[in-house]
Amino acid sequence: MYRFLLTPRWLATAALAVVASVIMVLLGNWQLRRYHERTDINNRIDAADSVQAVPLTSALAAPSAPGTPGASPGKALAWTKVTVTGRYDTAHEIQARGRTVEGEVGFEIVTPLILADGTAVLVDRGWVPPAAAGALAPPVVPPAPTGEVTVVGQLHLSESRPAPVERRDGRLDTRRISVPRLATELPFPVYGAYVLVNSQTPANDPAFVRVPIPHEDAWQNGGYAVQWWLFSIMALALYGYQARREAQGLNAPPGSPVPPAEKSPDRVTAADQRRATAKAEKPVDRVEAADQRRAAQKTARKAAKPLDRVEEADRRLAAQNGAD
Repeated sequence: MYRFLLTPRWLATAALAVVASVIMVLLGNWQLRRYHERTDINNRIDAADSVQAVPLTSALAAPSAPGTPGASPGKALAWTKVTVTGRYDTAHEIQARGRTVEGEVGFEIVTPLILADGTAVLVDRGWVPPAAAGALAPPVVPPAPTGEVTVVGQLHLSESRPAPVERRDGRLDTRRISVPRLATELPFPVYGAYVLVNSQTPANDPAFVRVPIPHEDAWQNGGYAVQWWLFSIMALALYGYQARREAQGLNAPPGSPVPPAEKSPDRVTAADQRRATAKAEKPVDRVEAADQRRAAQKTARKAAKPLDRVEEADRRLAAQNGAD
């Protein structure tokens, strides 16, 4: 019944269904990995206030040459809570314009923190609103503390799509905080990620608004994973469904004649058929059977000896002559 599955067309269809199913399973597994990655990031964000900070130098690879960035830590270490000690270099302070916090557009102030070994890490001290004179006017920025400063914060990966960097209002001005792009403007080696301040000693100026950290949409990836796995099952189920239809002869090619439907008898014809069947099945009693046999015999005798008037007259004359 299913020998047609061994034909080239059906073998190719089976191979296509299996390949499609495997690809969908792999896509689902990739989405599952993304779900776990984003879930880990969210866990690090939520645990920032309760976990112990680790030294920056243990989380990031040290940069090697002035004007070049160190290696990026990758998403596996994004938002890790770190601590670092150094001195702020306000001469190379950076203002990132067009940054939105709580629905308002302003500036994020990023100041290099020089470590004891001469390397530096960019520290986002927080958000400040634009000046009253307008968005193009220089913002009012609280000065960075002098002397040694200890910063506790979370690692922020370098932003993509680097924007131009220019000098404005005595600071480096840019639209995006791209560490590799900013490193070329600085005279010291720079670590490959920057730090969002959670706390600072001496304390950060209260004029700064702490930059919020958005959570990753991990559940979206989880939903995509389940979706791909369901598509994989549907691909195999569709192959089985079509094979069953083929075995039942339901997959007629386009343009093939459709067999006419059998016409059901009307009620009068059906009643006649039932009466004829009942009459044929009705038993005949003995008297009626005997009458039928006698009638049949009489009819047979008459058929065997037909009456001919001329022949009968000849017979009577011959009988008379013999009598004389």
